[in-house]
Amino acid sequence: MASSQGKNELKFADWMATLPETIHSIPLTNLAIPGSHDSFSFYIDEASPVGPEQPETVQNFVSVFGTVAKKLMRKWLATQTMNFTGQLGAGIRYFDLRISTKPRDPDNELYFAHGLFSAKVNEGLEEINAFLTDHHKEVVFLDFNHFYGMQKYHHEKLVQMLKDIYGNKMCPAIFAQEVSLKYLWEKDYQVLVFYHSPVALEVPFLWPGQMMPAPWANTTDPEKLIQFLQASITERRKKGSFFISQVVLTPKASTVVKGVASGLRETITESSSGGWKSELKVSARLVNSQRL
Repeated sequence: MASSQGKNELKFADWMATLPETIHSIPLTNLAIPGSHDSFSFYIDEASPVGPEQPETVQNFVSVFGTVAKKLMRKWLATQTMNFTGQLGAGIRYFDLRISTKPRDPDNELYFAHGLFSAKVNEGLEEINAFLTDHHKEVVFLDFNHFYGMQKYHHEKLVQMLKDIYGNKMCPAIFAQEVSLKYLWEKDYQVLVFYHSPVALEVPFLWPGQMMPAPWANTTDPEKLIQFLQASITERRKKGSFFISQVVLTPKASTVVKGVASGLRETITESSSGGWKSELKVSARLVNSQRL
């Protein structure tokens, strides 16, 4: 059993490298790439301050109930049970990244954040880079799609961080249809960085955010989610860019109130019909997917 499990892990860790040769020249816009939602949320720190994007009601809730409130929040914010290395080993290649500064932080450090703060950005990016160094034919999509409390110098710091960590592994922004595994392997590129900020227009290795759109169904109903995905995939594929099919159910305020103590995974699983695994329902994304 141990030997068999090891072989499966190796297969997932190097799945791009082991694809049939007929696929190597196909544009990556035509392939389904597995990704994760709020990819960094495994690292969410219950001892951290509340993120600056949170409404006043949440801020007040935490100020009254303190650590207990943050423990409850984490149950609704953490959509991942694996760190970056674990996700990469399981085959994930798209990462949904949301960046924030901490209020009154003298070091102006950058953190991943979703309601509460998570790992330092440089630590997470270096963890991903370590995997890429050991698996030189694997390619990742880093989608920086939300920024909180960031000024121009914070963006400059993040851009320099990307340069220092990934260097020549980053693929410059070109026409999406030109990007295939063969193209990337020939040039030793392993990282495509999508940056949802005007800063992307100033830096050659940043792909503008509109080249990775990610609409979502905003529903707790699996049937409505499937209908939304089916209706949108054909239209988005015509545009020739990368895109996200979010297999994500979004809890409403009433959903949170109903299951405040149980958390996202248990509450959404109980309220949903069908045989999906909860990990798929609350945390999965597919890049360029034609089907679920």
